[in-house]
Amino acid sequence: MDYVHSDREDRPILPTAIKILVAGGFGVGKTTLVGAVSETKPLRTEELLTEQGVGVDDLSGVETKSTTTVAMDFGRITISDDLVLYLFGTPGQDRFWFVWDELALGALGAVVLADTRRLADCFPSVDYFERAKLPFIVAVNCFHDAKRYSLDEVRVALDLDPAIPIMLCDAREKESSKDVLIRLLQHVMKGRGLTREPQPA
Repeated sequence: MDYVHSDREDRPILPTAIKILVAGGFGVGKTTLVGAVSETKPLRTEELLTEQGVGVDDLSGVETKSTTTVAMDFGRITISDDLVLYLFGTPGQDRFWFVWDELALGALGAVVLADTRRLADCFPSVDYFERAKLPFIVAVNCFHDAKRYSLDEVRVALDLDPAIPIMLCDAREKESSKDVLIRLLQHVMKGRGLTREPQPA
C-alpha cells in the first residue's frame, strides 16, 4: 500500500492572536502605552477637546491634555514566535462607555492604568472588569509630578483583591509597557492553571 506523505510538519505554525484591553481614567496614558509598545503604527480615534467638554471632562491633574479618545486605540505587539497581542485602548470618559461592551467581546484580559493624582478615576474600570469576571492587573503610570505611594498603599486605596497583580510602569517606555502586558499574560495563565509562561521575543 502506498502512503501519501503529509507536509503538515513543514507548514509554518501561525501565532496565537490574543485580544487585550487597556483601560483607565481620562488622561491616564492609555493612548501613550498602546503607541509606545505597538510594532505597527497604532490606530487612534482622538479628537481635540472643545468648549463642549468644559464641565464634563475633568482636566485637574492633566491640564495640558488637548485631545481625547472617542472610540478606541488599536495596536499590535509580538510577544514571541507563537504569540501576538492585539491591544484595544478604551475611551476614558463615562459618556463613551457604550463602546466598552463591544471592545470587551473576546478579550482575554485587561490592563487598568492608574494615576495616583486621580486614583478614583480608575474605580469604574476595576468595577467593570470585576463584574465581567475578566482577568486584569493594575499598572500605576509614574507621572513625574505625581506623589509616590507604595504599591500596598495603592492596593488598599483601590480595595483590590490580594490576587490581582499591581505594578509600576512608564507608559512612554516600550519595555516598561511590554513588561505590563507580559505580567497580565502570566496572571491569566496562572488563573487558568497553566504553567507555561510567555517568553519575550
